[in-house]
Amino acid sequence: MIEFKLNGKTVATADDPNTPLLWVVRDTFKLKGSKFGCGAGLCGACTMHVDGTAIRTCTTPVAAVAGKDVTTIEGLGTPDNLHPLQAAWHDISVPQCGYCQSGQIMSAAALLADNPSPSEDDVDAAMAGNICRCGCYPRIKKAILAVAAGELAYDAATHPEVQA
Repeated sequence: MIEFKLNGKTVATADDPNTPLLWVVRDTFKLKGSKFGCGAGLCGACTMHVDGTAIRTCTTPVAAVAGKDVTTIEGLGTPDNLHPLQAAWHDISVPQCGYCQSGQIMSAAALLADNPSPSEDDVDAAMAGNICRCGCYPRIKKAILAVAAGELAYDAATHPEVQA
């Protein structure tokens, strides 16, 4: 049995210790926000936080997170209390297809936790490993920099559509 915290709650799994964390989270714990992209840790669609660090979960065995804190996109914010990046993604209309966006947001959140005032070059470097097939990079960067600058204020009452 492998025990870890998932979005603040202690969980345990009897899954094979070599099963990628992504599949344990999606299949065993039914949290579908993190996506499978490449299966090789190259695209970033599967990004989650482990002890606050952004990692690629398609190549991380669940055994590697025993006793650690795992945060998924579902644990970053809620419809009533969005993480500032989630609000910025909405306000700036960042996604086109949206498939990669949970991984993009998780990578951006790790960046801002480590560097609350990143430069454009810092954002480019931190986000370089996240692939967006739709090419939403300019809006992604704009959203990250807007959150860092404190330019966006999210109010659930003004965005009821996010809660749907």
